[in-house]
Amino acid sequence: MGLFSSDIKTMDDLFMHTLRDIYYAENQITKALPDMIEKASDPQLQQGLRAHLEETKQQIGRLNQVFQMCGRQPEGVDCPAIDGIIEEASDVAGDVDDKQVLDAALIAAAQAVEHYEITRYGTLIAWAEQMGRRELVAPLQNNLDEEKAADKKLTDMAESKINRRAA
Repeated sequence: MGLFSSDIKTMDDLFMHTLRDIYYAENQITKALPDMIEKASDPQLQQGLRAHLEETKQQIGRLNQVFQMCGRQPEGVDCPAIDGIIEEASDVAGDVDDKQVLDAALIAAAQAVEHYEITRYGTLIAWAEQMGRRELVAPLQNNLDEEKAADKKLTDMAESKINRRAA
């Protein structure tokens, strides 16, 4: 189902499509993070990525709850956007020999992922509220809050040392 396909006729259809999109994205992220952790040289960055991997698994659990509340089975829908972000991160990381520059590239890639997730969760929350489905907001808001916190941690790490070392 494409974003503007004929399969999307109602706001509920659009909500479910976007929920499937972020479900797919979170699952792809759990597959990509171990490689990023392995490539990172900064111990704080490695630990931050490890912690976010565990958070991501919890976020998938919350998405499972949202699917259940909607009376649907959890399933993903291909998301070319997250696939592209992850592929670009892998390509860039493969081209960098300098460990400090690689750490800066990994942070940039991780933040691209976070920003994508932030937009998806924010949209789902707004739509759930608009559709009168307040019960769906709390698990989505928890995920959004964690994504924003992860983005802030990455920014703080980049600005306090990683980018300076890479320069």
